[in-house]
Amino acid sequence: MNRAQKGAWFTFGVAILLLTFGLIIFTQMFAAGATSTKLIKLVRIWLLVILFFMVISAVLLRIKQSRAEVDFDERDNSIKKNAVLVSFVSLWVLLFAASIIPGFVAGDAGSIPVCLLPIINFGVFLIVMLVYSASILVQYGWSSKGEKS
Repeated sequence: MNRAQKGAWFTFGVAILLLTFGLIIFTQMFAAGATSTKLIKLVRIWLLVILFFMVISAVLLRIKQSRAEVDFDERDNSIKKNAVLVSFVSLWVLLFAASIIPGFVAGDAGSIPVCLLPIINFGVFLIVMLVYSASILVQYGWSSKGEKS
């Protein structure tokens, strides 16, 4: 596994943890009878889990399997270029959906709280990072089986 694959797995794992963390916190914020001390304990536990995962992954990302392992080659650049293209397209699709869906949900006369807008943007960012990592991993999977990527 080369450095680009390790980085993709790292980004994939962190994005999944952050999305899970965000969904749990979001549902706890609006749950009936949610206490702030319970929410604070939950936030602290999840932050420690995410921090632990990030530190361990960052250390493992820096370790080379052998001294002969190169940092990157032309195939890595091509795979990253295709992954950026796929994630850019997904960004536009998600931003379009994020601007249209609230209109359907709230209606013409409805409104959404302003505090949800940064949450929506952060969610779009995490999903785009997931798409980027998944496209890197899929392309490496295709090339390792001898298929053309």
